[in-house]
Amino acid sequence: MHPIKHFQTITRHRHMVMRSCIRVGLIRQGLCHDLSKYSPTEFWQGAKYYQGTRSPNAGAREAVGYSTAWMHHKGRNKHHYEYWTDVPPGQKQYRPVPMPTRYLVESVMDRIAASKVYLGKNYTDGASLAYLTREGGQGQMHPETFQKLSFLLTLLQEQGEDALFRFVRKTVLREVPFDRWQALAEGQKPAEP
Repeated sequence: MHPIKHFQTITRHRHMVMRSCIRVGLIRQGLCHDLSKYSPTEFWQGAKYYQGTRSPNAGAREAVGYSTAWMHHKGRNKHHYEYWTDVPPGQKQYRPVPMPTRYLVESVMDRIAASKVYLGKNYTDGASLAYLTREGGQGQMHPETFQKLSFLLTLLQEQGEDALFRFVRKTVLREVPFDRWQALAEGQKPAEP
């Protein structure tokens, strides 16, 4: 059981996401990011399965087959694609629905911060895209959400964090249609040295 280390890890992650969200203009979301991780349901399981190099939810799944902390978390935090499922009219099973833009952006900031926290000095701007590719979320999230997430994480890998944040502020959060993103990203001014 590692409550202090777990508290430090989730707080460090939360503050990274908060700073990134504020940088792109999502102030309220940044301030409220991942508050459910401090609830008893999530916190104590996180402390029990704390590893420091990956999510404690993975440890819980390996030990008991599921993570009650994750089930609690994904149902309360709209920046996770797993939240965005519903039963469409005329259907009988849950399907992914498109993630609204502001939560998609928070998801990007969450993935960057998680990669930084868990990878430490081994972090690169390509780490979040590599994780998305490995985790195989493509079949689980709405195709539009996956395309946009992949695009933004590829932009991060190719142009860096400053360029990504500028693009998010000037294009994504202004609800510019996705079919124009590529041209706008290519025409983006390079970061000044």
